[in-house]
Amino acid sequence: MTATVGATGYETVTIGDRLPELVIPLTRTLIVATALATRDFQDVHHDPALAVERGSTDVFMNILTTNGLVGRFVTDWAGPHASLRRIAVRLGAPNYPGDEMTLTGEVVAKDDGLVTVKIRGANSLGDHATGTVVVAWPARGDL
Repeated sequence: MTATVGATGYETVTIGDRLPELVIPLTRTLIVATALATRDFQDVHHDPALAVERGSTDVFMNILTTNGLVGRFVTDWAGPHASLRRIAVRLGAPNYPGDEMTLTGEVVAKDDGLVTVKIRGANSLGDHATGTVVVAWPARGDL
């Protein structure tokens, strides 16, 4: 199991490669702005009083933001020529303001030009997101 700084293509990836950890500070601005940017106007993502009234501790991150951050995490590692083919994420503990989420990943499969990365996004409450991302690179001659 190696610590891969960045993949340069399908040929350079090995099962067991670990992606560089990404720590994301969970600010109120990040949570509210990304919910609104994704057109998710549910009050639990931007109104603290209503979020508490509905049983939450505070506003919390929406799934679209989580998916976007997971995609960014993998494409930062894979580089500009890679493309995401599939993101499958399951949510767990909420991402609340004032905490941080640490994304980690490991290559778990490589087949027919596709690489599967198992990801985990954890905060102080536990696993916020777990799942897999499938990524592909163009053939060397197509760059």
